[in-house]
Amino acid sequence: MFELFSAETLARAQFAFTIAFHIVFPAFSIGLASYLAVLEGLWLKTGNDVYLTCFKYWRKIFAVAFGMGVVSGLVMSYQFGTNWSVFSDKTGPVLGPLMGYEVLSAFFLEAGFLGIMLFGMNTVGKKLHYFATLMVAFGTLFSAFWILSVNSWMQTPTGYGINEAGQFIVESWWSVIFNPSFPYRLLHMVLAAYLTTAFVVGGVASYHLLKDRSSEPARLMFSMAMWMAALVSPIQIFAGDLHGLNTLEHQPQKIAAMEGHFETVKGAPLILFGLPDEENGEVDYAVKIPKLGSLILKHDADAEVRGLNSFPQDQRPPVVIVFWAFRIMLAIGFLMLGLGLWSLLARSRKRLYDSNMMFKISMLMGPSGFVAVLAGWIVTEVGRQPYTVYGLLRTSDSLSPVAAPAVATSLAIFAVVYFIVFGAGVLYLLRLMGKNPDDIFRMDRGLPIRAAGTTPIAAFDKSTRNDVTTGEAK
Repeated sequence: MFELFSAETLARAQFAFTIAFHIVFPAFSIGLASYLAVLEGLWLKTGNDVYLTCFKYWRKIFAVAFGMGVVSGLVMSYQFGTNWSVFSDKTGPVLGPLMGYEVLSAFFLEAGFLGIMLFGMNTVGKKLHYFATLMVAFGTLFSAFWILSVNSWMQTPTGYGINEAGQFIVESWWSVIFNPSFPYRLLHMVLAAYLTTAFVVGGVASYHLLKDRSSEPARLMFSMAMWMAALVSPIQIFAGDLHGLNTLEHQPQKIAAMEGHFETVKGAPLILFGLPDEENGEVDYAVKIPKLGSLILKHDADAEVRGLNSFPQDQRPPVVIVFWAFRIMLAIGFLMLGLGLWSLLARSRKRLYDSNMMFKISMLMGPSGFVAVLAGWIVTEVGRQPYTVYGLLRTSDSLSPVAAPAVATSLAIFAVVYFIVFGAGVLYLLRLMGKNPDDIFRMDRGLPIRAAGTTPIAAFDKSTRNDVTTGEAK
C-alpha cells in the first residue's frame, strides 16, 4: 500500500492522467490541419464548392480541438517544476532549449496564422488565406518534430555530457535532436495522427450518410477517409515494424515486455495472447505461433531473442501493462487496415456508398485512432521504466521533494476540473460533428436549411448556378 500511494506513484499517475487528456488533441489537430490544407487546395484547383463546404465544416472543429490541446498542454509543463524538479534540473540544459524552440518556431507559426485561417477567407484573398492554412498545417507538423525529438532523446540519449553538477549538457545538438529513435518515432506518430483524423472524419461522414446517403459533403469525407485508411494503414504497420526493430536495438527490455518473453530462447514464438505472470516469469494460457517472434524481430526463425529474466529485476518495465497496451495498439492497426481494404473492394465495384454495415463499422472505428495513440504512448512511456532518461536517470531519482498528500490533492483537483472542462469541450465537439454539412453549403448561398432526403448539393447545376429541382437562384 505504501508503494501504491507513494509520492512517486501519485506523481506518475498525475502526469499520465494529464498527458492522456492532452495527447489526443495534438494527434487530432496535426492530421486535421493537413486535411484542411488538402481540402482548400482542392477547392482552389477544381472550383468544386463541396471541398469548400467540407473545409468550413472541419475548420470550426479544428479551432476547438486546437484550443483544447493548448490548454491541456500548459498544465503538463507546470508539473516539471512541481513534481519533477530534479528531472528538470538535470535535463534542463538539453530539453529546455528544444521545448523553447517548439514554442518560438512551431507554436508561434500556428498561432500567427491561425486567425487568418479561421476568419480571413473573405478579407485577405484566396491565395494568402491558403498560405495561412498551409502554415498552420506545417506548424503542427513542426511542433511534432520538436516534441518527438525531446521524447526520443529521453528514450535513446546521445550527444550529451555530464557537468560537475550532475546535469546533462549538450555536446552535439545534431546528435541530441536526431537521436537514434527519433526518425522512427516521428514517422510513427505523424502517421498515427493522420489515421486518427481519417477515422474521425470517416466516422462522422458515416453518421451523416446513414441519415442521408445523397449528402455530397459526407460522401466526399467518407471517400477521402477510406483512401487514407487503405493507403496509410499498411505504411503505418511497416513503419511500426521498423520502429520495433530500432527499439530492440536500444531498449531490449521494452521489447521483451511487449512480446511477453521472460526466457532467452532461440526460435522464440510469437505470443498472440496470454496472461503474463511476472512473479513466476511466464505467460499463462499463452496462444503462440512457433518461431514467428524470432522471425519478426531478427528476420531469422532460429535467432536468439533475449528475455526479461536476463535483465536485473530493478531494470525491467511493468510487463502486464506494456504487454496488453501493445496488443491493443496492434489490433486496432489491423482493424484499420481491414476497413481500408474493404473500402477498396467496395470502391472497385462502385459500391462504396451502398453498405450500411460499412458505415456502422466506420462509426464504431471513429475513436479508434485515439485509443491506439493512447495505447502506443503507454507502451512507449511505461516500457521505458524505471527510467526517465533511459539507462541514465531513474524515475525515483527524478522526483521533487514533495509529500504524497500534496500530490494526491492536486491529482484529485485535476481529475475534477479536467472531466468538467474537457468533458464539456468534447461534448461541444460532438455537437459540431453532428451538424449536417449540407447546411453550410446552403447557408453560404442564402438558401433555407433542407430536410434530410431533399435536394442534395449534387442537384445544383454549376453552369446556371440555379437549383435544378426548384429553380431557386444560388
